[in-house]
Amino acid sequence: MAPASPPVPTMAHGAASVSPPLLPGERTLARRLKFAAVNACTIASILLGLGAVFLAAHGQVRFAALVLLGCVAFDGADGGLARKFGVSSPFGAQMDSLADMCSFGLATPLVVYFWMQGEAPLMVIAPVCALVTVCGAIRLARFNVSPKDGRYFCGVPTTMAAAIMAVTVVLIPEPRPVAVMLGIVAGLAVLMVSGFPYAKLARLLRLPPWLWVLPVVGAFIDVSGAFVALVAAYLLSGPLLWLWQRGQTAEA
Repeated sequence: MAPASPPVPTMAHGAASVSPPLLPGERTLARRLKFAAVNACTIASILLGLGAVFLAAHGQVRFAALVLLGCVAFDGADGGLARKFGVSSPFGAQMDSLADMCSFGLATPLVVYFWMQGEAPLMVIAPVCALVTVCGAIRLARFNVSPKDGRYFCGVPTTMAAAIMAVTVVLIPEPRPVAVMLGIVAGLAVLMVSGFPYAKLARLLRLPPWLWVLPVVGAFIDVSGAFVALVAAYLLSGPLLWLWQRGQTAEA
């Protein structure tokens, strides 16, 4: 006869599994309030993203794009406040990632879809918008599992891609020429999952002041032109920096 297998441990009657605390560390009232304020910013980003979809579906596309910029603002606020208040947590990081997927991976391409609706066939617009969603999900998942680099992002951040699309909708109410606009949206989606390094905001703010004067002066002359030049310079910086890094590695 085979020996009896050891008994499988079971949970005692009435016992509950213990979940990890949402806020690690000291759980004072002040820290809890700060933690709640940070997550309120994250939730606000989710709700604004949903509101942007509702507005775009009812024909208020430019207003919806402005609401998306509110999502961008809250996305920056929650991370900054979490670090300032000392309440960063794994829960907050996951909430931020899910909020980014809702606002930038879903709401943004939907606003773009309603913006382009009627300018091109559905079979052309829908795949491009779907590409933004898929690449946004891949970009966020890759970021969550990758070691953090304090200097560069790997690929265009979802927040930046969404901000570029939102500002484009605000500045150009009619997406014409539509082929160019579709190419820009598809290009942003691909750049999100590229391996090109893009400087983080802290590094950009350390650029020489005269580099910031040029776009400001240009905005007084032609807002759309200045925006296009600024975006083009940022998007091209990734491939150029990648080529420079490869050159440095080859010489080493």
